[in-house]
Amino acid sequence: MNYFRAWKQWRREKHRLPVIARDRRKPDPTLMARRQSKAPHHRSRQAFRSVGMGLITGAADDDPAAIGTYSAAGAALGPGILWSALWILPLTFTVVYLASKVGQVTGQGLFEVIRLRYSRRVLFALLLAAALGNLIEAGADLGGIAAGIHLLWPVRLSVAALGVGATALILQIQGYAILRNIFRVITLSLLAYIGSGWLARPDWRMALAATLLPHLKFNREFFSLLVAIIGSNLSAYLLTWQSNQDVEEDIRMGRRRLSDRAGTTAGELRRARYDIALGVFFSDLVMYFILLAAASTLFQAGAYRIQSAAQAARALQPLAGPAAGWLFAAGMIGAGFLALPVMTIGAAFDICQSLGWKHGLRAKPRDAPAFYIIATLITLAEIAMNLLGLNPMHALVYAGIVQGISTPFLMLAVLRITQDPQIMGPWVNTRAMNLMGWITILVMFGAALGLLISFL
Repeated sequence: MNYFRAWKQWRREKHRLPVIARDRRKPDPTLMARRQSKAPHHRSRQAFRSVGMGLITGAADDDPAAIGTYSAAGAALGPGILWSALWILPLTFTVVYLASKVGQVTGQGLFEVIRLRYSRRVLFALLLAAALGNLIEAGADLGGIAAGIHLLWPVRLSVAALGVGATALILQIQGYAILRNIFRVITLSLLAYIGSGWLARPDWRMALAATLLPHLKFNREFFSLLVAIIGSNLSAYLLTWQSNQDVEEDIRMGRRRLSDRAGTTAGELRRARYDIALGVFFSDLVMYFILLAAASTLFQAGAYRIQSAAQAARALQPLAGPAAGWLFAAGMIGAGFLALPVMTIGAAFDICQSLGWKHGLRAKPRDAPAFYIIATLITLAEIAMNLLGLNPMHALVYAGIVQGISTPFLMLAVLRITQDPQIMGPWVNTRAMNLMGWITILVMFGAALGLLISFL
């Protein structure tokens, strides 16, 4: 009996999270060397790093699956759906910021914290929903990139899909620092959608009224598209990627031990809020102009049914000029090459963290073989989905619906984690943040419930 008690005590000690203190996490081990070389880590450089991280997460939210969903919603519902871009902005900020807090304070990825604090039944239920949504959405994204390439250059879709998959595999083994810098450049491609929306020549007075005054329709089409929009904005991969990105950035700065990463400061959380707010605003602005372009052209022309993102780009050309269609396709390609590695790597992070396997972009393939094998297998599955005749538009709408139904449960786990003083120490949520978190969860569950009711 004494041996059994000792074993249970050992298990508790093994899975106990580090105590989070209010003071700053341990200094960067390279700080003294950098000071001696007269190259300190200035605050401006720190701010630039933070802003770059927020823009990456925000831009990854506007992946080809989301672009197709927004195009379908704008074409089917017209200006009456523009209000969703404004109202979803604070919800997206809440989701990303709480995930960032988990990574900053615990020094661990989201699913690693869930594994250490919750039952295996809860862990694997959340993992299954997140991984399935990531796989479907990433497969749709790969098809969307191939369709965009086919629109600009006469390349067979199968060849384009193989090329996109091979490029994604190459990106995934480049390491965190290189991948982050590539992502920073790719985010600029999303500016094409602002230009595309402007070239659509919308009625700005009508657009402003539709943006400020919500217009609801109680039918299956409206709720399915609304849930798809919410699922595309509040996807599970945003939660996991943001927490893992914070951990990877800490490791890049020299905080390799968990005790070095655990904890944060009020200043770091404040900069994270500014960073995430900027990234989310950028993402929401892109979403708004995609909705606006589709509502001002496709809806007005009676093209209510969009079967692919490439079809939306082609339909824009005679209505808003060739430049609008080309910008739409170019933006889709750039957004896809950003979001595809994020989703694939994010799924590999989730699986490895849930099973306790070594993982991380800082690790070489020989040091974390399971992590890179899983990422490769997921990429091959995405390629196979497209070679077998996957309809990108159908898949991306279904992916948005899957994300819209499954993500509320993951968000609920994140909110419970950030409310727990045993995990967060003194950095538990404020009352205002808890309120925003519960509002976000209620909106997500409410939209999913509305969709289910509409099918009855």
